[in-house]
Amino acid sequence: MAGRECYHCKLWIEPVEKLDCWTTTEAALTVDLSDELRDAWHRLREAAVELGEQRVYASGSCIMFSREVCHFFVRPKRSYLELCLILPRAVKAPQVRRVEPKSKLKFANLVPIRHRDEVEPPITDWMREAYELQDVVSARPPTKRAPAKAKTKAKPTGKTTGKAKAVKKPAARAKARKRQGVLRAR
Repeated sequence: MAGRECYHCKLWIEPVEKLDCWTTTEAALTVDLSDELRDAWHRLREAAVELGEQRVYASGSCIMFSREVCHFFVRPKRSYLELCLILPRAVKAPQVRRVEPKSKLKFANLVPIRHRDEVEPPITDWMREAYELQDVVSARPPTKRAPAKAKTKAKPTGKTTGKAKAVKKPAARAKARKRQGVLRAR
């Protein structure tokens, strides 16, 4: 049997060779970066570590920065680093390429980084805001949900035999009549 291409990492694998592409490392994700992008990556990582205690790990094609949950991650691309900041708002700035809503409280703000000098305010301020978002969300009191209404049984209509007809609204009745008229015309 000939070799095959790994579905995940696109590497060519010989039949006798074992591959564990899920154990990605930071070094493996950044090895092919140009010198400028590598400098930008080191500056970005340095700025992130300055924020405080957090876990930095590689996962798939991203390098994640998290405390209890991920607050931002970096996706190394061929010509830039894609920084994804998880913030409680959509940032409107020239540095932000795209914003994607992720939940009612969080937005993914995508920022391309091409040079070390780009890792400065306001990007570092947004990184701090993303880092501190977890404190804000966990400090909020839990939302109270309205109690579920008890189901009530349908009241008897007085008729004991036969099926009860569904009551249709006037618009629904008109549509039904129109359909019947169309069917009769055929």
